[in-house]
Amino acid sequence: MSHTKCGAVGVAAVLLGVALAGCGGGGAVRSAYVDHIPLPADTMTFVADEIGRYGGRFVIGATSGPKTLNPVMGNESSSTDVMNLLFTSLADYDNGRQVDLPVFAKRWDVSADGLTWTFHLRHGACFSDGHPMTSEDVTFSFAVAADSSLHSPLRDVLTVGERMLEISAPDPYTVVVKSPEVSAVLLAAIGSIRILPRHVLEPRWKAGEFASSYSAAIAPESLVTSGPWRLKSQTPGEKVVLERNPYWFGVDAAGHRLPYLDELVFLIVPDQNTASLKFQAGEIDGLDNVKPEDYTSYEKGQQAGHYKLYDLGPSLNTNCLWFNLARVRVAARGRKVGAPVVDPVRYAWFSDARFRRAVSCAIDRDGMIRSVLFGFGVKNWSLQTPGNKQWYDPSVVGPDHDPDTSRRLLAEMGLKDRNGDGVLEDSGGHPVSFTLKTNADNNVRVQMTNFIKDDLAKVGVRVVPAPVEFRALVNNVREDHQYEAALLGFSTAIPPDPGMSGNVYRSAGATHWWNSMQPRPETEAEARIDELFARNVGTLDVAERHRTAAEIGRIWNEQALTVWLPSVVMKLPVSDRFGNVHPTPIPHRLLWNIDRVYVKPPARGA
Repeated sequence: MSHTKCGAVGVAAVLLGVALAGCGGGGAVRSAYVDHIPLPADTMTFVADEIGRYGGRFVIGATSGPKTLNPVMGNESSSTDVMNLLFTSLADYDNGRQVDLPVFAKRWDVSADGLTWTFHLRHGACFSDGHPMTSEDVTFSFAVAADSSLHSPLRDVLTVGERMLEISAPDPYTVVVKSPEVSAVLLAAIGSIRILPRHVLEPRWKAGEFASSYSAAIAPESLVTSGPWRLKSQTPGEKVVLERNPYWFGVDAAGHRLPYLDELVFLIVPDQNTASLKFQAGEIDGLDNVKPEDYTSYEKGQQAGHYKLYDLGPSLNTNCLWFNLARVRVAARGRKVGAPVVDPVRYAWFSDARFRRAVSCAIDRDGMIRSVLFGFGVKNWSLQTPGNKQWYDPSVVGPDHDPDTSRRLLAEMGLKDRNGDGVLEDSGGHPVSFTLKTNADNNVRVQMTNFIKDDLAKVGVRVVPAPVEFRALVNNVREDHQYEAALLGFSTAIPPDPGMSGNVYRSAGATHWWNSMQPRPETEAEARIDELFARNVGTLDVAERHRTAAEIGRIWNEQALTVWLPSVVMKLPVSDRFGNVHPTPIPHRLLWNIDRVYVKPPARGA
């Protein structure tokens, strides 16, 4: 297949206003963008309130930088927040209108039986290096995501029943996806695969080096992207700077190429207090993570601080803790396949549903909302939080605060305070104690671990809080399993449909964190959840999907596979210097439409 360099013929120049760029969006350095590259034959018009103007930058505070820039390998939000801006997909989800929308695919057709989807691609679309994007890049991206040797969470998304989707490309601008069964979330699953440059990455894949490709330390000029942004620069631990992809096919209603902004800066500020000070000083234009204790002061300071505090309602992301139930998958010195990763004494406690339920019953969630969340929180009992308007089910509840029930369950296990020191011991005299890890950069979670420590002490269980660096914790949970219990959470799928969370629900899922990638379900409850999940995604009957999702939630909570904690009510401040700002509770809350955000002209006389 031959390719012509994008923009090789003709010259188009568009000058769209002059904007300001500096520390934040309203700094003093002037810049202007001239679009010299011809638009492709098939542009995509993105909806916005206003026609913006070129120039300026938007600086967002981030608690940590990306772990990787490889969308097949990354799964944590610190990476996906950046990668989803760098790479596009066949279809995506519009957070504002909450609808699916075509992106690299300009349209699609579906067969009468719902099993064959034909995607028609945009002619003239290009990667950030000017190389044409075709169906070859799509089939390559799907093949890499399905590669079992990479253990990508995306492989779960591409599995329907027990078989993978079949991808073919009859010509450069057509992609055919065949599903072995009807899938309620097939379009969303297809849209989760980001389009990668085959001409750059296929040699690395064939050489067995794909997993290390597009690392967080990559040089900007080596990172070829397909989305509206490309990497401009980065300073590890300090900031990641994106700039517009000059070949992007997205335009506004007037036909001007997007994005409007010259730069999007992720300023890495692990400490939330420091981030708040930088926002107030104008060094940060928007915060995606604000402590609930600061909401009131932000509310009062809007006019003087020239910003708006947006109330988004309950977060769609969860907080929870779980116990390490992982088993050894590969034999090694002193490690037998099938043996628990944690020491057998603690595994005996952790693997007993009565222990997990007892821990849940010991936690005073109402008190946690009042204290840790300063009243800005809601109880939550599933992956679908009260913020999920379509899938939240109030009938799904879990073991809530009941210290007497907690003590009874622990006693049933034979756990007693045998020496009168206030801490329970098992029949072997081992104190009932565990270390609870969380990410040190999240003040709310650190406070939650301390709150849990105090509550569990009241029923005789000793908890040792252990805040650690986020990347180290992700490695503990995902790779080496060197932890006893973890307090983290799950980011909502996009769209926020339960069928998009197979990587969490399924026992073989890569994000079934407490015991991931099981060769076969190791408990009856997990086997049942696997069956229910298959039924949930295997029908287009919405009522049946709600019923199976609720049953999954009830089994999950009976077994306390995770101990659910309250979800925060989200309030986020954004500078009022920008237009087309529309935060949503669906991540990324501030950046989902950042390609349309622009710097407003200064008021007359300012």
